[in-house]
Amino acid sequence: MYDRFPRIGLKERLGQQDMSLDIADAYINGRNAMIEAGVGIGKSFAYLIPSLLINQISQQPVIIATSSIQLSEQIHKDLRFIGSRLGFTRVRSVVGKGMGQYACRYRAADLFTTDVSSSPLATLARRIVDYEIDERADIKGGISDAVWSNVCVNDCKFERCQYKSTCSFYEMRAKINANASDMDFIIVNQDLLIRDLIKKKEGTKGLITERPALIVIDEAHNLEAKVRDAGTLEFTFRRTSRILDDALQILFKQSADRELMAQFKFLKRCVIHIFKQVETDLLQTAKQDNDRIKVSEITGVPLKRGSQILKACSLSLSVLTSKHEREIDNIFEDINGLIELFDVLAGAKDSYLIWASNTQREGTISICPKGISQFLKYTLFNGKTSVILTSATMCQSGETLEEQYEYLTQSLGYRGDYMERQASPFDYDNHSMMYIAKDIPYYNHQNREAYLEAAYKEMMRLCNLTDGRTLVLFSAKEDMKYIHKKLNSEKLAWAVHVQREGSSQDGVIADFRSSKGVLLSTGVFWEGVNIEGSDLSQLIIFRLPFPVPSDPVYEYKASMADNPLTEVFVPDMLLRLRQGTGRLIRSETDLGVLSILDSRLSAAAKKDYRDKVLGALPFKKVTENFRDLERFVEEKGIQRTV
Repeated sequence: MYDRFPRIGLKERLGQQDMSLDIADAYINGRNAMIEAGVGIGKSFAYLIPSLLINQISQQPVIIATSSIQLSEQIHKDLRFIGSRLGFTRVRSVVGKGMGQYACRYRAADLFTTDVSSSPLATLARRIVDYEIDERADIKGGISDAVWSNVCVNDCKFERCQYKSTCSFYEMRAKINANASDMDFIIVNQDLLIRDLIKKKEGTKGLITERPALIVIDEAHNLEAKVRDAGTLEFTFRRTSRILDDALQILFKQSADRELMAQFKFLKRCVIHIFKQVETDLLQTAKQDNDRIKVSEITGVPLKRGSQILKACSLSLSVLTSKHEREIDNIFEDINGLIELFDVLAGAKDSYLIWASNTQREGTISICPKGISQFLKYTLFNGKTSVILTSATMCQSGETLEEQYEYLTQSLGYRGDYMERQASPFDYDNHSMMYIAKDIPYYNHQNREAYLEAAYKEMMRLCNLTDGRTLVLFSAKEDMKYIHKKLNSEKLAWAVHVQREGSSQDGVIADFRSSKGVLLSTGVFWEGVNIEGSDLSQLIIFRLPFPVPSDPVYEYKASMADNPLTEVFVPDMLLRLRQGTGRLIRSETDLGVLSILDSRLSAAAKKDYRDKVLGALPFKKVTENFRDLERFVEEKGIQRTV
């Protein structure tokens, strides 16, 4: 197939061919494979080409799981392109997204009839009912999470919904769960794949078709976090109350047992008390909305009795689930989740982590399993289907492949082969320079403002050096807001753009490119963003992206390590840093500057991890002298030409 590339106008890339051969070899031998594929080798073609052949030979679907909607859509386009070029005339494929990405006409119609005003929510509901909007992506300019949460699919009625024949979510779910011979490629987000594994492990019907020929997990560096997210149960007061109301309604309808009323009143009182205490904890401890804080011991609530009542309800519901009604199945699942919560709060279960946050604009309690490696070992890497894990950033420093892949292997419970790393073909040596700002004070909570002021001045100097055309990546939203506010008070030679909640990522990037200004960003912009050419000439990392030590997940991981810094915090930071710095050089002709405003990385700081960081990044020209940077920018013509 690769021999045909020159004839069909495609460029031959050795790393891409080697990766395809490794995947074919793993499939033939029934093995799993872990492959780091550097930026620019054409990773999606590298796994799509053998996947097309594998699907043709096996007549079974190939599942491709990613961690972002943008990449899922891109893979779908790549599949259409490469499939048609190589003569695969009929490739049946579907992109499956999380239910939160789809509009729910049932909910929108309910809103539309009750809200006759011209409010933005009523207008949105009308557009959904009128078939103008099927998915969140259909809304130009984006929409806030708070507004969208009122109209997205959350508790689907499936077969009993009057809108199912025109519902994009219902159609997608039918396609991804089709018979093995009815679909060739199923492209889903990692969350959906993990929920499928969970359901199959529990013995219930999965979400994705049985017996795939191959599973490819792209952006596999995110898999651990995605598994934790999928295994995390979240409870707000409103959601918990709704679960109890729905369960009572169904059970009372079946039995007419008046004792149920008293039992559910008792459960409601327990829930009120629990969430009052959590709200108090959050007020006293949380500094930002996304802070995860410890939940103090719940006192004055008979949690064990509450758990016993919930277990009796679960037993009653399990008898009803034989009717295969999805609504009863969902409530049964929700009640079992509440049992876990009560048991964890009562100290009866030590296998879960628990924390509170304000992430949903109200007090939220979250619980998730401590260890995820055993779950993946037995549900994903069990030898039944070959699994390919790939990403541009999977490895640490190390002499052997086992050592380089070790952090992800341990985190994921991976069992399988390690393939040679396929390096980026880009000329980092001649096209880029890395600058470390050595004079900025270290960041900590006590001197946060002093750090931000010094980093702001350095950032201004750097942005002026490249005449804007800079992407700034922040680890904390609060830092980004602080810098944005300061920039708004200045007269600048370049435009300032800032990532906003719910706004279209593509829209913000288009605005940035057209103005050649400065884009402040966090979160999703650390990966998946592709801005080729001179519109992006500098990338600034505001702070090294270390995880927060007090975060319950990292606190637990640290407690299991002999040396938490070298075994947990540095490897995790490096995975994210490598993703972030990968935004700079996106083509063979790109030129650019990577600037890091964190003096912990300077030679004078003498941090043990400096060599690991420098060794893991492809930037070999490294300086702490601003004049060296100026010379490089001048020599390479990186400054804007008028």
